[in-house]
Amino acid sequence: MKASIDRILENKKIMIIDGSMGTALERLGADNSSSLWTAAALFKQPELVKQVHLDYFRAGADCGITCTYQATIPGLMKHGYSEEEAEKIIADSVRLFLEARDEWWESEGKAEGREYPLCLAGIGPYGAYLADGSEYTGNYGVPDEVLDNFHRRRLKIVKDAGCDIALIETHPCLREAVIAGDICEELGMDYWISFSCRDGHRINEGDLIKACAETLSEGRPHLKMIGVNCSKPEYIASLVRDLKSSTDLPIGVYPNSGLIYDAKTKTWTAPEGVLDFGAYALEYMKAGATAVGGCCTTDVEQIKQVVEARERFLGPMGKTISYKGL
Repeated sequence: MKASIDRILENKKIMIIDGSMGTALERLGADNSSSLWTAAALFKQPELVKQVHLDYFRAGADCGITCTYQATIPGLMKHGYSEEEAEKIIADSVRLFLEARDEWWESEGKAEGREYPLCLAGIGPYGAYLADGSEYTGNYGVPDEVLDNFHRRRLKIVKDAGCDIALIETHPCLREAVIAGDICEELGMDYWISFSCRDGHRINEGDLIKACAETLSEGRPHLKMIGVNCSKPEYIASLVRDLKSSTDLPIGVYPNSGLIYDAKTKTWTAPEGVLDFGAYALEYMKAGATAVGGCCTTDVEQIKQVVEARERFLGPMGKTISYKGL
């Protein structure tokens, strides 16, 4: 069976994205402390990566993201792997997802009448490889050629491994997103661009998200969705409205949970005013998002809340309820 974003959106109206890979792996006992972060589990504990995918399918996700955000060829080679070994590890991330998908589909999903999940190959920004905080600013100080070389091989690997869509995610700047998108167009590869944002209107480098959407919306037949991730949940509804005003593309959002980390106590706390994640998800759907999930510090419980929010949004007949004032 071939997974299809169009079929999922036609049948479900709202597509449920999975949650954080890092938080879910930690819950299962993985050590994410190295600069490779979640990518270390691909060769240390691949069975845990597969379990994360299965858990999210069971929670209600219609699509999932491979464990490739931090899995890059230069990053893996820095840790002693050959170029060939690094390429295999990246390809294995797609294989693990596809294996989990087919196991779940044959044992549960098909009988439950669920949608066949979409495999999104997570392609993080150049700054994620640098691991110096620049993934949140986009200020890398490198020429376009470096970014092209960095993304091109990994995109070709995940395409050949069988992903359905390249998810150009957590990108802080338009320039890098355009470069990665251009590579996908050259490869004939469907893709989705997701920005990280500093507030309710601007991506992290400072451009208005409306302007980014306008730039990306023309002449890109393989661009299937645009959106936001790894940003504060209170920013998302405004960003969705800005995107809706400037593009006809479907809009996908998966913010952080809203928790704040205290380095002294090594605990996460909810700041005053943060809503229940399901309440946020409903807000995003009302604003016009067509795909909703979670990023940092979200887990299966948050994705279950998103599923419940979709049910509330669509109503008992599976059709969108009219909300006044939207």
